Amino acid sequence: MTPEQCRAARAMLAMSQDDLASATGVAKRTIAGFEMGQSSPYPRTIAAIRAALESAGVEFIPENGGGAGVRLRKKI
Repeated sequence: MTPEQCRAARAMLAMSQDDLASATGVAKRTIAGFEMGQSSPYPRTIAAIRAALESAGVEFIPENGGGAGVRLRKKI
């Protein structure tokens, strides 16, 4: 997950950095630093952020020649 994907996922979910911090137990400062490209959190921190965003309804799209992305998961 890239910082841009994290920001986009939060925007799609109308989730604030405070909301994401509460959902993950990760400090808001860590999330903000990651999203601004100022820090590289531990892999377990990125995994926690990604898991929270995915459970809230987004899918991360890997780099496949067209660029990494994020989209809302289709509701079944």
